[in-house]
Amino acid sequence: MEEKILKVNQNGMLAMFLIILSQLAAIGGMVFTAMKLEEGALYIVLFVICTVYMSLGSILYIGLKVLKPQEALVLTLFGKYIGTLKGDGFYWVNPFVTAVNPAANTRLNQSGDVQSNNTINISGVATSIEMPSKKLSLKVMTLNNTRQKINDCLGNPVEIGIAVTWRIVDTAKAVFNVENYKEFLSLQCDSALRNIVRIYPYDVAQNVDTTGDGQADEGSLRGSSEIVAKRIKEEIQGRVESAGIEIIESRITYLAYAPEIAAAMLQRQQASAIIDARKMIVDGAVGMVELALERLNENNVVNLDEERKAAMVSNLLVVLCGNHDAQPVVNSGSLY
Repeated sequence: MEEKILKVNQNGMLAMFLIILSQLAAIGGMVFTAMKLEEGALYIVLFVICTVYMSLGSILYIGLKVLKPQEALVLTLFGKYIGTLKGDGFYWVNPFVTAVNPAANTRLNQSGDVQSNNTINISGVATSIEMPSKKLSLKVMTLNNTRQKINDCLGNPVEIGIAVTWRIVDTAKAVFNVENYKEFLSLQCDSALRNIVRIYPYDVAQNVDTTGDGQADEGSLRGSSEIVAKRIKEEIQGRVESAGIEIIESRITYLAYAPEIAAAMLQRQQASAIIDARKMIVDGAVGMVELALERLNENNVVNLDEERKAAMVSNLLVVLCGNHDAQPVVNSGSLY
């Protein structure tokens, strides 16, 4: 199915004026011929024509269409697709054409669809009725699907949510190639998200290949969010191409471990951070001890045997690596 753009002049105002004028003429004709019915059959025929036109002439108003910027109407005539009306303005088209939009009543979470309810007053009671529009929005919209619980490549359950920015680029494909393009997009986003998340671990893990080149890398959901979002976008775009939808951008809006393992993973992260910090402290302390011994030997401040060096190294490491302030003991006697 290929999109066909209808080249229709913005003649809605002229058409409305002519319809009103013709109906006024029909009313005048009915009044005039009603006064001349006894003068001949011609006046009777004219009276019938004017009456029929007054009864059926209101159908012509159905052909008046108003489009705002970035809106379109997909039109069919007796089931056959005749084209898409685009461009803001006031148009008049064949009143027997039908606008098609199977997703008119579908509301996606933060999709840019506005719930348009009109309120009418019946017997003093305000009643809200919904009047779905058959117009297709060509604006850039955002789909924010609900969070999903997915197992990463290590089997850990994580909760993740994405926001997908999209728009319709081919109205014919969107309307006729799929049953409901909004629901189709939402389902494909869920499926693509699951396929990509299963490739990555939550945090950097050893011996994990996320690129498919056969070599381990440092890709992860938390550390490679830009790359993951790009792959999700490409995956979704490949799935919704047949629906005439363009995926502009996808972003990860929420990422966390599932509640059942969140506490354990937090303890694991804290333990890993403590180990890394201790390792850095020990490396620095050893370097400082080595520097102290080298300076003492260079300046011949004091000559220490191996046993005293070991005792000095032990004391320095205790002081530098301890969690509390050191409390030195002053030796007033001989070193030996």
